[in-house]
Amino acid sequence: MRDGDIFGGGDWRERLMHVVQTMREVSRTTDPQELVATYRARLTVLQKMDGFLSLTRRGVEPPAYLVARSSLWERGRVAGPSDPWAERSALPRLEGGLLGELFDAGQPRLVQDLRVDPDDPAAEHLAGMRSLVSIPVYDGGEALNLVVHLRDRPDAFDPEHVPQMVWLTNLFSRATHGLVLARELREAHAALDAEHAEVGALQRSFLPDAPPAVPGLDLAVHYRPSGRAGGDSYDFFPLPDGRWGILLTDVSGHGAPAAVLMAVTHALAHLHEGPADVPSRMLAWLNEHLTAKYTRQGTMFVTALYGVYDPQLRTFEHALAGHPPPRIASREGGTVHVPQTRVGLPLGVLEDSRYADAVVRLAPGDSMVLFTDGLTEARDPAGELFGTRRTDDLLARPSRDAAHQVRVLVDAADAFAAPNALQDDLTVIVGQVTD
Repeated sequence: MRDGDIFGGGDWRERLMHVVQTMREVSRTTDPQELVATYRARLTVLQKMDGFLSLTRRGVEPPAYLVARSSLWERGRVAGPSDPWAERSALPRLEGGLLGELFDAGQPRLVQDLRVDPDDPAAEHLAGMRSLVSIPVYDGGEALNLVVHLRDRPDAFDPEHVPQMVWLTNLFSRATHGLVLARELREAHAALDAEHAEVGALQRSFLPDAPPAVPGLDLAVHYRPSGRAGGDSYDFFPLPDGRWGILLTDVSGHGAPAAVLMAVTHALAHLHEGPADVPSRMLAWLNEHLTAKYTRQGTMFVTALYGVYDPQLRTFEHALAGHPPPRIASREGGTVHVPQTRVGLPLGVLEDSRYADAVVRLAPGDSMVLFTDGLTEARDPAGELFGTRRTDDLLARPSRDAAHQVRVLVDAADAFAAPNALQDDLTVIVGQVTD
């Protein structure tokens, strides 16, 4: 029985306790560098080792290979990269020699009387060593890595224990590889999240800083994307004679693709020539340009509500493109009116789609309530929709002002979906007639 061997020598209970402690410590590790350091420190207590090498052929063509780790580096005898995954370009590149032969073999090898040619490419890493076990590490059936254990005296390894060494080394390498992939995934996710945050900030810059001051109308808005960026958008357009256009859009899908089409729709709305004072014509114009240039080859579309509020007449003329109709609620509560507006196709589906106008008249205290389907399609943990009935029941209650009505709707949807967050973008606009 050879000294300091993990598979024999000493009291088995003591060795078992050390193995258990090693596994506990390893199980707490999420960083591959820390895992390697922990495992190697623990292993050297159980298995005597005077040197080691870790080689890789990932990303290089045979017969070349890279030295990923060396005991010379860890002992400070020779400078080397500290993290082979993060500093791959700094890994020494070797070719041929004894290590090349061992790599090419693709099988474990035991050398009990090691003699190294001084001209060998890896001579400095093998200097003073007299025994060697090379263990290929397989990935996809190929030996892409090679771990080499070294001793400074001949006949230092027990051949009976080589199979177990191969088994343990490959299991440990698979665990390390998993942590490397997990780290790369976290880094990729962080980079993607940062990009989405920038997209979201750019998207929010398109939206009005605050609702406009419209005589006789108390306006309040709530806007919230389901992620960093979303497909909802709203805007206000000053029109002749003190009228105001209100545009509310909802792009199909979520995230960055929806945010891009939202930005396109927003830009097109601002390119409309002349006053957009006929809602159906405004929607037809947007649809024509979206379909002709942006959505013809894709599967995305945009629902939209465009309306014109006239503060002198207290009228709201509007048209719908696949969008939920507005609600007209009285301030004292009790009644909620849903205009019977013909709903046209969403924008970006058919180039020649046409839309119909509808007009509603409001009295002092009445509210016009516009929203995207992120409100009515909020789901509770059982999958039930918040729906239009709950929405209308809430709007039938007395309200203090526009901001209060917005808050009531949003809080109710959040409470309904709890503990989950809303899965869709949500926009609510309330305009309450004050006189």
